[in-house]
Amino acid sequence: MAKSSSGADRSPQVSLLTQFFPPDYAATGQLIQDLVQHFSRQGVNVQVFTGQPGYTSDRPLAPKRELLDGVMVRRTRLSRFWPQRMRGRALGGVLFCLRSLLKLLKPGFSGQLLIVTTEPPYLAIVAYLMNYWFGLPYLCIVYDIYPDVAVALGVASEQNRLVQLWRWLNQRLWWRASAIVVLSDTMKAQITACYPEGADKIAVIHSWADPDRIYPRPKAKNWFALRYGLDQVFTVLYSGNMGRCHDIDTILEAALELREEPVQFVFIGSGPKRKELMERVKEANLSRCLFLPYQDQEVLPFSLTACDLSLVSLVQGVEGLVAPSKLYGSLAAGRPVAAVCESHSYLRSLLAQGGFGQAFDNGDGVGLATFIRRLMVNPELGHQMGDRGRQFLLENFTPEHCAQQYLEVVRKCLPGEASDTALVEAGKSYDSYPNGSQLSLRNDSLPPPAKPLQPMIPRSNEGGDVNGYLPAASGGKLFQ
Repeated sequence: MAKSSSGADRSPQVSLLTQFFPPDYAATGQLIQDLVQHFSRQGVNVQVFTGQPGYTSDRPLAPKRELLDGVMVRRTRLSRFWPQRMRGRALGGVLFCLRSLLKLLKPGFSGQLLIVTTEPPYLAIVAYLMNYWFGLPYLCIVYDIYPDVAVALGVASEQNRLVQLWRWLNQRLWWRASAIVVLSDTMKAQITACYPEGADKIAVIHSWADPDRIYPRPKAKNWFALRYGLDQVFTVLYSGNMGRCHDIDTILEAALELREEPVQFVFIGSGPKRKELMERVKEANLSRCLFLPYQDQEVLPFSLTACDLSLVSLVQGVEGLVAPSKLYGSLAAGRPVAAVCESHSYLRSLLAQGGFGQAFDNGDGVGLATFIRRLMVNPELGHQMGDRGRQFLLENFTPEHCAQQYLEVVRKCLPGEASDTALVEAGKSYDSYPNGSQLSLRNDSLPPPAKPLQPMIPRSNEGGDVNGYLPAASGGKLFQ
């Protein structure tokens, strides 16, 4: 592996590997795009290696190589295999890992730090090998914890030898990582239960949404609401992936409970449970359920504000293994949130702190329906919850605030000289943010939000989330 920087260029040089990136549908890809563009603006020389759009099969190929706002993005087609089938996606993920490893072995590509996501879930093996062979430090961003997700969903058993091997391998990957980023306190608790020695290098950084792009709009002036007749009826929105980790049954039970009342349910997105849900809606003859495909990125600010209540849901058993990113777009939109989740979910902690909605147990469709009726007869209550949710996001989950927390983690991972000098300006600039505070170099310290989030530890016990949009490609330096 050749050196990736010259003495003349003191900018940190970072490579990031992730299978999903705009213009793919996956919300994780949009979050990564926001992150690397923020890195670039802060003086980090970053490049991305990713796959072609594969979350759904209806997208054309993106450019093999392009410069997006100072970030060099390279794509491979090898990951685009039967994206709607589990085996096809697994094969595509393996091929993406192999292609990534070959790319990293080329002179000048690896940089000083490698960042890998869990898209696909075994991508960290590539980083492990680069560290083992060449001493390249790496940072893991954990979106889902596999194989635990598969076990929780009943796809694999605890006794399966592959599951046991995978968990042993995870411990090795986390042990060699310079740092690990997770999306919730319960996710950190899951990892530390398996790898307690790594607690000090695990940072909890939530997902985010851009409040300058997504902001409250009255339905009467929202073209999306007007187009689908949502301006004259109370509208409940589920926007995003209808995957195996998402509780659709409780939402359907609420829709059945409200079938004779003026409530419109809108489902935007796709996923393994979408077809089943549509069939069950048809069988029950529910006339007030509207199904729409994923919306373009520029439509998202209008689709998310075309409702009176937003839904977030997780099935039982996956708390701490996945974290739905759709929550943050709903907060930016200024809409109240109903979360269907387990009693120890981090979502309940956020709802309690922010006061922007209510949580319901899995299977409590009647309770969800009652909450919807309450908001229908008291619109001002919904407005107050929505306002509190948006303020909660502004104080804690803006792109700038979260990306700056990532920058601090990167700063700690970079080798000596780069860590000490190259990110000084990024550290100084943090004071310009609403929640700004001086960054600490302690491993267990991150910039605190204006209202500190309280950790919530879970009881013992298919990841990924999309927010119902298609990011559009926009337009680094190459490592020398």
